[in-house]
Amino acid sequence: MSEYERPLRPEDITRLFVERSNAGDAAGVAALYEENAVLAYPPGEQTVGREAIRALWEKVLASNPRFEPEQPLPTLISGDIALTSTPPRDGAGARAQVARRQPDGSWLRLLDQPEFTLPRD
Repeated sequence: MSEYERPLRPEDITRLFVERSNAGDAAGVAALYEENAVLAYPPGEQTVGREAIRALWEKVLASNPRFEPEQPLPTLISGDIALTSTPPRDGAGARAQVARRQPDGSWLRLLDQPEFTLPRD
């Protein structure tokens, strides 16, 4: 992971995610997650662990999607844990992530809920 820019603030993760995704860098995207992170994607499923997240993003990025930066909402920080969120431009409802400060002072995602959908009646 040392070849990548480290997110020094929780908000940096979203910017780096967009940059790395648009560059087609699945390993770089996965480097933004803790080793045992949980990603709630694809919708209705969970992808667990950095290696599984990398494999998932390799598939997603194979079709060369373009991601646009989204303005983050204010970050909530309590000690070494942060909650970040963005109102998505694609109308997915909301995005929320829990990040944890690492021993080197950088931040990585622990939990990632990229799309919220309303419960079915």
